[in-house]
Amino acid sequence: MTTGTFTPAPGAAPLPRQVLAQTAMEAKLMLRNGEQLLLAVVIPLIVLVGAVKGASRLDLQSQHTSVDVLAPGVLALAVMSTAFTSLAIATGFERRYGVLKRLGTAPLSRGALLGGKIGALLCVEVLQFLVIGTAGLMLGWSPSISVVGLLPTVLLGTAAFAGLGMLLAGTLRAEATLAAANLVYLLLMAGGAVVLPAEAYGGLGDVVSWLPSGALGEAMRAACEGSVPGRELAVLAAWALGGGVAAARWFKWE
Repeated sequence: MTTGTFTPAPGAAPLPRQVLAQTAMEAKLMLRNGEQLLLAVVIPLIVLVGAVKGASRLDLQSQHTSVDVLAPGVLALAVMSTAFTSLAIATGFERRYGVLKRLGTAPLSRGALLGGKIGALLCVEVLQFLVIGTAGLMLGWSPSISVVGLLPTVLLGTAAFAGLGMLLAGTLRAEATLAAANLVYLLLMAGGAVVLPAEAYGGLGDVVSWLPSGALGEAMRAACEGSVPGRELAVLAAWALGGGVAAARWFKWE
């Protein structure tokens, strides 16, 4: 062999590099998609500003209309928007068009693919927290954040809704996934104790607090008040475990 001749060395990149590359690509795809950007940032931001401004103009004397209550709830809504609705819809159509099937035959393993999707969710959530948190501060929000409570809340909330989103996308047709994901999102936003506290729902409060939306909303509010929400984190962990196991069991890649 002549000195200096290029010698190809075929082979897959190391797993961490694969996950990072897939994370970057998935995050770019999410942020370039107008519908997903609407779900991830625009709708939560409208909910926050509209609720705070509307409450002050209507002079509603309620403990549930304070920006200190609404801002953490909207952050929880943002996590649900990204980890459940956006993920379910995107994955459902990737499955329909054979994208997942083709990626499964590439050097990229299914574990690396899922790792990339989760990494992309966390990247988008950082952007959501920056935008919504800044808007909340401009509206008068004064949080006393417990990092020890906030980090597991975001991670377990993301895992719980991602598992449910993957289960939905892997068992229904793409069109059915689109309809079901949006319907569940609207129902949980309105009645799942994610934006408003569970106590605002009266007798149903004890029920909705066991939903992943209620547990995430309550945990986010507690973490932003300086507490570590042990019970809510346990509920989210149970949903994350159940959703992950169900998705692994019934998810169809094509």
